[in-house]
Amino acid sequence: MSKGSFGCKKKGKESTMQKEAKQSKYGKYIVYKTMDELNIPEPPQATPRMDYPGAKTTISLGDAVVKGSFLLRNRIFFEATERPHEPTPHSHHMDEALTFFGTNPYDWRDLGGEVEFWIEDEKHIITQSCVIFVPGGVKHCPLWIKKVDRPIFHYAALPSISYVKEMSKDTQPPSP
Repeated sequence: MSKGSFGCKKKGKESTMQKEAKQSKYGKYIVYKTMDELNIPEPPQATPRMDYPGAKTTISLGDAVVKGSFLLRNRIFFEATERPHEPTPHSHHMDEALTFFGTNPYDWRDLGGEVEFWIEDEKHIITQSCVIFVPGGVKHCPLWIKKVDRPIFHYAALPSISYVKEMSKDTQPPSP
């Protein structure tokens, strides 16, 4: 069986688990494929879509993937970059939870890298696995993956079926 990035099976043939899930009552709630593999475009946004160099977007949730589900986006960061992944400060009308998890099998707290993340005008340097709660209306970002020794998993969850950024009046990243 051919492998793609990160040892994942390449697009194509359904796994036995996927076939069994389709035949069960609740199997539709188990997602094995990326939005690309499901031929679901990213939802339109009021702001330009960000590219994430050095990252791979993995399995996600949202109304287009599982009808009625909240929004969950997953990425694996595998390279540091010379510029922020999400440079523009913004907020949302609802709360957001962001996570960064390292992949050290002997120490789950070890992030295996360094993330710079801003909340309002505070810069935070993250080097341990964590969950960040961002209340609705609170300005956050830039987000910058500054160092990667091992892949870093990143999840963003919002209690909404759609993703809308409310751009900050000050769209310039804060000064270090």
